[in-house]
Amino acid sequence: MKILSWNVRGLERPEIRGKTKSLVRDRSVDVLFLQETKRSSMDDNFVKTIWPYEEVEFMVVDSEGSAGGLISIWKPQVFKLKDCCSSKNFIILSGMSSNTFQCTLVNIYAPNEVIRRRQLWDSLVRIHQHFPYPWCVGGDFNEIRYMGERKGCSSRERGMKDFNELVEKLELTDMPLLGRQYTWCNALDGNRWSRIDRFLLDLKWMEKFAFKQWGLPRSISDHCPILIKEDERDWGPKPFKFINAWLSHKSFMSEVKRGGRKPKFKGGRGLD
Repeated sequence: MKILSWNVRGLERPEIRGKTKSLVRDRSVDVLFLQETKRSSMDDNFVKTIWPYEEVEFMVVDSEGSAGGLISIWKPQVFKLKDCCSSKNFIILSGMSSNTFQCTLVNIYAPNEVIRRRQLWDSLVRIHQHFPYPWCVGGDFNEIRYMGERKGCSSRERGMKDFNELVEKLELTDMPLLGRQYTWCNALDGNRWSRIDRFLLDLKWMEKFAFKQWGLPRSISDHCPILIKEDERDWGPKPFKFINAWLSHKSFMSEVKRGGRKPKFKGGRGLD
């Protein structure tokens, strides 16, 4: 499964739509999140100008004038929609992926103002209980998590604290960004850089898919596309992992002792 998120800074020009369509085709994208479409309406014919496949389903949030706008597009054979919810800052899709994995896909375009972002984070926390399947959240969050994710720009600790609280409350994982350090650059002078675009995943996604997160080259937008895809390389057996919090569970020791009494087998023969 491959999911691409991109703040395209408008879909009005044919060359932008053509570049988007080529990127989706070349990267074999299954699900596409676009932010800042700057489109007040989109129909099937328009979507075909940015989506290279015959099979398509999509959900749109219209822009307000020439500001904002979101669209989420997906292959119906990869993701089957069951429920949805949207506002001017997000599209939430809940359904079934890979025929067995119940999940929630969230396309985000956060406001520039700290107070409005905080209101959006609060809304997502409230909505989360109504969409209990594991979340995959991607988009332009207009905020960083740590000071090292910004260069040449001013930062407010309050905004970072709010964002990190959202990640914690929704119990999401922030994957390392491969391929580049920042996702946005001020195109005027090239002296300001930030990592404000990303994917955040529930751990159940990480268990289901061996995802890696890649920052692709910038081209028609001052934001670079973000792609998550499975790492198909064979790294051998997975290492054993232990979470310290397990020790605090009241049944931990009894389960360990019970598991230790089960017979062990190797090469088809029992071990003494």
